[in-house]
Amino acid sequence: MNRPLLFLDVDGPLNPYAAKPERRPDGYTTLRVPRDSGTSEDQTGLSARRRPLRVWLNPEHGRALLGLGYELCWATTWMDTANRWIAPVLGLPELPFVDFGHALFQDRPDGVHWKTGPLVAYADGRPFAWVDDEQSDLDNAYVTAHHRGPGLLHHVNPRIGLRGDDFRMLTDFARSLDMSPAAD
Repeated sequence: MNRPLLFLDVDGPLNPYAAKPERRPDGYTTLRVPRDSGTSEDQTGLSARRRPLRVWLNPEHGRALLGLGYELCWATTWMDTANRWIAPVLGLPELPFVDFGHALFQDRPDGVHWKTGPLVAYADGRPFAWVDDEQSDLDNAYVTAHHRGPGLLHHVNPRIGLRGDDFRMLTDFARSLDMSPAAD
């Protein structure tokens, strides 16, 4: 049976970066990532003079994500670096990632998020869900117009990260897909 893809953003869904900075959310652990760790933030050239990046992660999210019935894939500016820093804390195996290449942080004249086109291309007609904190109606319209299969763009509040309702919605979407081979 083919499983749908689950495109995972880190900052927002997994790292509720917009939560009150002095109050780590319950169930989360703090990770300090050096600014020269290979993340996209290192491109500024200021990494050596800046404090480590604070990342809050909930170790329970890994098990919950693995139990959803999706093939997990990083869809984050962290790209492959998520396998080094994020996956171990969550108890996830090394995951494939979308290499955004030249699209990384490039504004589009049509207002569609710069991740949307590369994610649709990566999925190549395969059903997918995408959890992020930056999608808009323009991204939904783009997916509808350019993607041959079902797609769920699920917005996650960056103040609270993934919660039970988010996992239920992802479960419901996966169950709504008939991914099994046709019966004889």
